[in-house]
Amino acid sequence: MTATTQPAPAPPPARPALDLRPAPGAAPVGRMLAGQTRMELTLNLRHGESVLLTLLIPVGLLVFFSAVDVLPADGRDAVDFLVPGVLALAVMSTAFTGQAIATGFERRYGVLKRLGATPLPRWVLLAGKTLAVLAIMLIQAVLLCAVGLALGWDPRLPGVAAGIGWLLLLVVLGTAAFSGLGLLMAGTLRAEATLAAANGVYLLLLLVGGVVFPLTELPGWLRAVAEVLPTAALSKGLRSVLADGVGPGVGPVVVLACWAVAAVGLAARFFRWE
Repeated sequence: MTATTQPAPAPPPARPALDLRPAPGAAPVGRMLAGQTRMELTLNLRHGESVLLTLLIPVGLLVFFSAVDVLPADGRDAVDFLVPGVLALAVMSTAFTGQAIATGFERRYGVLKRLGATPLPRWVLLAGKTLAVLAIMLIQAVLLCAVGLALGWDPRLPGVAAGIGWLLLLVVLGTAAFSGLGLLMAGTLRAEATLAAANGVYLLLLLVGGVVFPLTELPGWLRAVAEVLPTAALSKGLRSVLADGVGPGVGPVVVLACWAVAAVGLAARFFRWE
């Protein structure tokens, strides 16, 4: 009887050499900002309720109040008065109401918490959301201007270059102000509170912001309060450029700039990922 030879045990696998090379760093800031902006824009356009709020409601208000002579137009044709105000409303609905609600629920569902665990800086998140709002605003402006022209709107710019420059300045300042306010609300309140507060503020500013009612129709004390609100400043500035054919003056620009600096600064300081 022969002895059975046991096979020699296999040697343990060689341990890989320790890799002491530094891990690849985060993507360049420009690439992160472009990617975040593209993602925010795609998500906004995919949400039916967001499209309803940002596109259909302003167009519906413009068509309805232009066709039904029930509002004082401050001595102007109804459509000439309404188009600048509805453009201001579109900025508010996109940058403030829609963004506050969407960001509030992203925070509630943990989306922002996961983004906070990535190399994405907080300011890039806020800037990406604001740039996406500006892109949506371009679509809104083209649509509202086309509808206004079809309804008989007669824009009067203070020269092409000056008019476009004033419009860009007003829209950028208004977008920054409303975006900062929306992100401040979404980053500090619970999602349900953000939903209620954003809709309440939207309705309030629609009524007293000079969008469909002239500020001259408000009581004296309420008019004084309304004139320092961002909606009134934006609608007044846009109306000066598009309906009166003159520059907006110092007042609306200063009011919007103050709101933009304060709102963006507070949002960057107090925004919480979770």
